[in-house]
Amino acid sequence: MNEWSVVARQESRDLWIGGRGPVLVFGFSVLLSTITYLAATNRAMNFLEQREAVNLTAQVGLAVGVLLTVVTSADAISGERERGTLESLLLTPVSRRAIVVGKLAAASTMWLGCLVVTLPYLWVLGRGVAGATQAAVLALTVGTLVAVGLGGVGMLFSGWTNSNKTSLACGLLLLLVLFAPTQLPALPKTGFGQLLTRINPIGSALHYISQVLVSRRPWTHDLSYLAAPVVVAVLVLVVVVAAGPRLVRLTAGSR
Repeated sequence: MNEWSVVARQESRDLWIGGRGPVLVFGFSVLLSTITYLAATNRAMNFLEQREAVNLTAQVGLAVGVLLTVVTSADAISGERERGTLESLLLTPVSRRAIVVGKLAAASTMWLGCLVVTLPYLWVLGRGVAGATQAAVLALTVGTLVAVGLGGVGMLFSGWTNSNKTSLACGLLLLLVLFAPTQLPALPKTGFGQLLTRINPIGSALHYISQVLVSRRPWTHDLSYLAAPVVVAVLVLVVVVAAGPRLVRLTAGSR
């Protein structure tokens, strides 16, 4: 068995059995239940509004899933430094690169947990418009790219800082900077806005999902909006693997 998979299994077990994973996902399910109830009780909802409701649910699932992934990955190394458990981990016969990759894989299960919770809500809202399956596949493919990419950035923050609060603050600030432009509806309609949307992995992912689910565009239409999520995911994975030995140290920045 690969070293990283052993670390991933142990970290996932700690996260979901003895950790905060179920609590966070339960809170997310309450939020999603509220959104679904408000959308489903709209008796005048037509097909377009149904598609918009499915799109909203998919985007909320992606946004919260990415948020929880970043929070978890930002705690992965700096949190162990503060709790004094990193030294015992370094004494195990596992390479530091395997530790980083395993921890990132475990943090990504937060996104998968949110996706599993989102699927029944997509099915309820998408009945009759053939949008539930499409939304689920879109969320899985696009959301995984964004979650892995930004989760890797959170891992970098965690490895480069000694304070857990600092790494969490950096991760949340990054998400705020990336999410803020997506709340400006008119932004993608301007030339600069389109450029900003395309280079923003979250903005481009949400825009692409909306184009497919609401505007009924084919999947192959304007795939360039997926360039940012793909580039960020691949680039961050390469950096995380290459910088693994420097990230997993008892003190950040030490040799």
